[in-house]
Amino acid sequence: MSPRTVVRPVVAAAVADRLLRHTAPGVPEVRPTLDWAGPVGRELPDERAVQAACGLMHIHGRATGGPAPLAVDYASVVAGVLAAQGATAAGIGRARGLDLREVRTSVAQGALLAVGQYLAAATAREADGPPSTAGPEACAGGLATLETADGARVELETLDPSAWREFWARLGVPPVLAGRGWLPFQQRFATAVCPLPEELRAAARRRTLPELRAAAYDTGVSLLTLGADPAPAVHPEPWRLTPAPAVHPEHRPPAPATTPAPGRRTSGSAHPAPDVPVPPLPLAGLRVVESTRRVQGPLAGHVLGMLGAEVIRIEPPGGDPMRWLPPLAGDTSARFTALNAGKRVVEADLTTARGRETVRALAAEADAFVHNWAPGKAARLGLDAADLLSDRPALVYAWASGFGDTLGDRPPLGTDYLAQVHSGLAAAVRPADEPPAPSLMTLTDVLGGLVCAQGVLAALARRERSGRGGRVDSSLVSAAALIPRPAHRVRWTAPDRPVRTADGHLYLGPEARAHPEAVHRLLGGAEGSALTTDEWTHRLAEAGLTATPVHTDLAALADDPAFKAAVAPPDPLIGHARPHAPWEFA
Repeated sequence: MSPRTVVRPVVAAAVADRLLRHTAPGVPEVRPTLDWAGPVGRELPDERAVQAACGLMHIHGRATGGPAPLAVDYASVVAGVLAAQGATAAGIGRARGLDLREVRTSVAQGALLAVGQYLAAATAREADGPPSTAGPEACAGGLATLETADGARVELETLDPSAWREFWARLGVPPVLAGRGWLPFQQRFATAVCPLPEELRAAARRRTLPELRAAAYDTGVSLLTLGADPAPAVHPEPWRLTPAPAVHPEHRPPAPATTPAPGRRTSGSAHPAPDVPVPPLPLAGLRVVESTRRVQGPLAGHVLGMLGAEVIRIEPPGGDPMRWLPPLAGDTSARFTALNAGKRVVEADLTTARGRETVRALAAEADAFVHNWAPGKAARLGLDAADLLSDRPALVYAWASGFGDTLGDRPPLGTDYLAQVHSGLAAAVRPADEPPAPSLMTLTDVLGGLVCAQGVLAALARRERSGRGGRVDSSLVSAAALIPRPAHRVRWTAPDRPVRTADGHLYLGPEARAHPEAVHRLLGGAEGSALTTDEWTHRLAEAGLTATPVHTDLAALADDPAFKAAVAPPDPLIGHARPHAPWEFA
């Protein structure tokens, strides 16, 4: 075989370049450095190797019976957004007097951030106890996609158990059977599987698409039809920035009184080294207020916090109900902590004048306000951009929605899986020999949160030059449109799928996939499953070929020495493993 060729992560670089061009000009520029593996101590030559090593194949494949690649360069796109975030944040830091000249990230760090909630659930420890057994690792499989009598494939969404029960009653399903499907349907966001009772799938197959649409319309359930076209249905910009009116000098954001002192690496650093001084984080001294739920909004705040901002989280009286969803890490949901650790919490009842005044007061002293409320809620509460910018013209006001304005003023529920359907991603993530269906890994929630955060950074960067805040609008659909995809669904051969070994799965490297005859010669007539993963990799390495073991146990990934510099283990403060912050500044 010829010597291996090192291919740079061109998709990640292209995404970063696009986002940086979309970001405000005039801010001191810091060019990001991108590679495949970053701090992961393993040879990762391409997107598929990263997906295999970092758990994406495992999570995406849970619903269909075994690890499977995403048929798009998802980890690379996430890394491209991270690179743009690091470069923009460093530019903001430079404008504020910090000596930041370099930022590094990697595709592997993007992948680990994307699986952060699943990693937390798999490694959660109850207070003073062993890892929880309530996580999703052992769940039965199954997609949520339904088939109709006339051959259509549909995706449903509702957050209301009464609407769910009534929808199935319209299809002749008894309430008890419908109730058995509610929990797996709701938990699919956490587990990446949806083992619906077969009676529900059979009831859908007995009805036509018009009948299902009518039942959904009558009961308030959102329904979208899956198509086979992987191209985005719409091509929105990643975010839309509307500058605030010109700011009087007294309203300009104050410059930091002093340059923050150099800090030391913490559990959030990209390459932890407790005794090595590092530059201060670029957003140190800035404040973000968020009123968010589920994944998209909290992740945006989480990213801004990892970049150094103080994040204040507004929750309803008694706290966000998501705090108590199993598995728990200590006394709080591991999935919740994965997105919200380190945030200061203020409780406010937004249905009352006092609660809304609390939001106004917090926003009046903030640099950014982030929410992912349903369409129209901000205006009804009197907390829309115009309301808050009148008190604080330098505020960056960010709304992270599901569909933006792509589906009119009464869109379906703005959740991950419907966004995958509407954007064409549900067709793009699977090869042509599989029916279109969304990945039950929350792809657009994660990417949508990251794009929202980059929109905030772009507005903050512009504010450094103009003194003006503004409104930033982004959506799950605008984030999904960042993912490149071919004109037609991809066709795979056997080497494009993980190889089963005697003790797990292995994903062949690019040269091995390109030369399957060489792989067959190495086997010498033996079945692939007769060899262990180590035996496979040894034989391939002797022939100058690479392969990556597929991580199908996220708890084991957290203990893997190759990930020591990229993943922090559970500790007394945070009772689950979590990825270190995905940037290194210098």
